[in-house]
Amino acid sequence: MSDSSDRSLNLHFLKEPVLRKLCEVLDKTNSKGWRKLGEMVGNDRRFRVSSDEMEMCSLKVLELEGSPSRVLLRLMGDRGCTLGHLVDLLQTMGHTEALQCVKPPGIQILIQPQSVAIIVGHNLRLSCYAVGKAGVQFQWFKTKEEVGSLLGFQLTDAGFYICRVNCGDSFEFSQWAQVDVLNVATSYGETLSFTSQSVHGQHCYYPQGQRLLVGDSLQLECGAVGRPIPRYQWHRNGVPLHFPEASKRRLTIPYLLLEHHGKYRCEICINNERTWTNEVDVLVGMSQSFILQYYNDDIDPTTDKVALLIGNLSYRNHPQLKAPMVDVYDLTNLLRQLNFKVVSLLDLTESEMRNAVDEFLLLLHKGVYGLLYYAGHGYENYGNSFMVPVDAPNPYHSANCLCVQSILKLMQEKETGLNVFLLDMCRKRNIHDDTTPNIPLRVTANIVFGYATCQDAEAFELSSSGFTNGVFVKFLKKRLLEDEKITVLLDRVAEDMGQFDATKGKQALEIRSSLSERRALTDPVLPGDSSDMALAHNRQWAKAHELPESMSLDFDCGAQIKLGFAAEFSNVLVIYTHIVKKPEDMFFCQAHVTNFSPDLDVDPKEMNRETPEETGIYLLSSSLPQHCLYTRLSSLQKLRDPLGFTVCLQGSFKAMDELVDWTTDVNIGKPLIARLDLYRTMRRNSCLQTCPMPHSPCHSPRAEHLHHHPQDLLSPHCSSPYLDVCEPLQGAVGGSGCVSSTLYDNCSFSRYGCTSSDSPGRASIPIETTDDINESGIRLWWMFVGLLCKS
Repeated sequence: MSDSSDRSLNLHFLKEPVLRKLCEVLDKTNSKGWRKLGEMVGNDRRFRVSSDEMEMCSLKVLELEGSPSRVLLRLMGDRGCTLGHLVDLLQTMGHTEALQCVKPPGIQILIQPQSVAIIVGHNLRLSCYAVGKAGVQFQWFKTKEEVGSLLGFQLTDAGFYICRVNCGDSFEFSQWAQVDVLNVATSYGETLSFTSQSVHGQHCYYPQGQRLLVGDSLQLECGAVGRPIPRYQWHRNGVPLHFPEASKRRLTIPYLLLEHHGKYRCEICINNERTWTNEVDVLVGMSQSFILQYYNDDIDPTTDKVALLIGNLSYRNHPQLKAPMVDVYDLTNLLRQLNFKVVSLLDLTESEMRNAVDEFLLLLHKGVYGLLYYAGHGYENYGNSFMVPVDAPNPYHSANCLCVQSILKLMQEKETGLNVFLLDMCRKRNIHDDTTPNIPLRVTANIVFGYATCQDAEAFELSSSGFTNGVFVKFLKKRLLEDEKITVLLDRVAEDMGQFDATKGKQALEIRSSLSERRALTDPVLPGDSSDMALAHNRQWAKAHELPESMSLDFDCGAQIKLGFAAEFSNVLVIYTHIVKKPEDMFFCQAHVTNFSPDLDVDPKEMNRETPEETGIYLLSSSLPQHCLYTRLSSLQKLRDPLGFTVCLQGSFKAMDELVDWTTDVNIGKPLIARLDLYRTMRRNSCLQTCPMPHSPCHSPRAEHLHHHPQDLLSPHCSSPYLDVCEPLQGAVGGSGCVSSTLYDNCSFSRYGCTSSDSPGRASIPIETTDDINESGIRLWWMFVGLLCKS
């Protein structure tokens, strides 16, 4: 170990054969094994390993091929331990056998060639650095063919390269490096063109939108130069595509269908940095005769598709629920695949629900498909359904709730093409509300109601220690993407639910419809002559769903922090911090966020956690980058001012014992739905005037101080270690992450959201009892109340 460069090698870069042999030796040795090494490391403040971490190492012996030593060495490497440090520790232990394992071979490759993406015609240098007992020489190969110096890479030069290091009679090969060559001058079928943008110093080549017919072939291509080679993931309507071509630079769909219509963009990742291409429209149409056939000759096409999804679970005065969060998340991802503009919101108060409905109505105009999904507590009186906000008092009346039929009345005034209501709530009568509604509705043949349960019955959610769907969405999500008339689709969901033994005789889907035409959620959007107002509202919707740009923060100490953002719902933002670089003499470094607006009521104990799940991010966790600290900000609709917070960097140096703090303030404006100011009490009058009856919201005491607020718009041996093909390229940095769908499947049940009581003098929280259900030992929890049945 005389060469200092050998000693600086981090333990993470030990070759697998060396690491495997070393772990075998340390695992089998008692007095000088991994436990002794752990004790010595525990006394070294540079690489200190806690007792809990040592216990985690010891548990590895219970696994079939578990190795405590491998876990310990990985922890040491995470803290910056090098091969030299390890050798010193092993020498102190007197562990000769272990020292023999890490003795350098005759040839040691210290710098491996890296994969890289470049533009055609540009020069490139692939580097390999090695040391040996004598002089070393290098040979470069492309696959099996030896190559010399290459200047000006062409398309034919793309491929896999490897370096052979020779030292006397011995030799060793480097790892493979891929060279990807981007040809930005070529277009495919004269339908593909590129726009070039420089993102954080990196050239990225973005596709443009296309107009194609059913049966055509779609090719979208993007690209970025960088080292190592970038990774790609294509998305349609905000949802990742899951087929092999979707993770390549060039997305190819050989035969287009109507369902491929939508907005496409690609996520480009280099190391831990991400960026996004621009979002482009792929319009898939049909011949005129095909359109007439598809719409039965007399059905007007839809001009847009808009969905409002509300899930209320954290009730202040009523039993809390679990399933609405998962239900809203799953339906959001499915509806986006169907080209819906989706607004997904959790835990809204009465005023927030009214303002959210108001914004939803602004997106509706002639020919638009409007869909409202609600999951939470609710009730039904005299054929009218009421959605219960999270701040509803106990007991509540219709003045505290939103009437679904009132919303339908306003949707009809917009001349929408289809009105779909999916109500995942109880339909028991509220005995505290004895008024009779009077909501005059138009006679239109475009209304569909899908009730999760029958009249005067309850709806259920699946109950378990984890997160899972309610019964309705459990079966709805399996059918939602089917190209069928919406009533036919719901009929099939009802049949599926009817086969579910756990809820037979307790919950059954009820469908009410006036639909006389063949309308489906899969119908393509064929934009018409939209008014300027409709276009402005659409731009506002898009603006209210933009994530803040990720950013890199540089601190005076020389450290750099990556700050990234992701959206779990339209009103839930995820912030994650990652250490990009730190000074060499800094052995501890951590960044966290703090000092958020009191409007958000963020629990400090659930901020800056090492795993997404610790902070409540269960559904989006698989889509977030690893090795970060995560913070989840919910209820963004309550945010009154631009979101500012502090990023705090803590670090310590080898020559210092104390932690040193550096801080910087960040302001990201109003993210996501916060831009719409839903917190304002009854901002407009439209939603309030939907119930012309004594108990309507416009007669609620909350409406006494109404005010109108304007909306914010919305060869031979060569001695060179390089293959010149001559300037090194840097990696790209980029943007934030996105929503993917994570589905959970659990198997026990809990009562869902009934809120009436058996007598006017008692609280409206139902009584909990139990009832056995024979499905794999599952228990169904009932909350029975004595209610007056509707005749």
